[in-house]
Amino acid sequence: MSAKKPTPPSRIPDFATRQEAADFWDTHDFTDFDDVTTPVQMRARKPLNAVINVRLDADTWTFLQNAAAEKGIGPTTLARMWLIERMRAETGKGAGRAN
Repeated sequence: MSAKKPTPPSRIPDFATRQEAADFWDTHDFTDFDDVTTPVQMRARKPLNAVINVRLDADTWTFLQNAAAEKGIGPTTLARMWLIERMRAETGKGAGRAN
């Protein structure tokens, strides 16, 4: 039975904020950390190609911005997600994609 080697601590610090992470990566090259990173699978999607304009009053826009910020996404992304959720609820089908 072989003993498992302890994993050395990462040279990439834990960041308390996005700004800390941004400051770190502004001064470091990601390729210098190849030995402590793990590849991930990702899917490329076709770009969104249709645009609609929706007029909102100031209070609604502020609500949307705040709700999106709580989720860590942009307000237009949240609005698109809500629109698709409602379309799915109305039609019972998998209309559109949320992101």
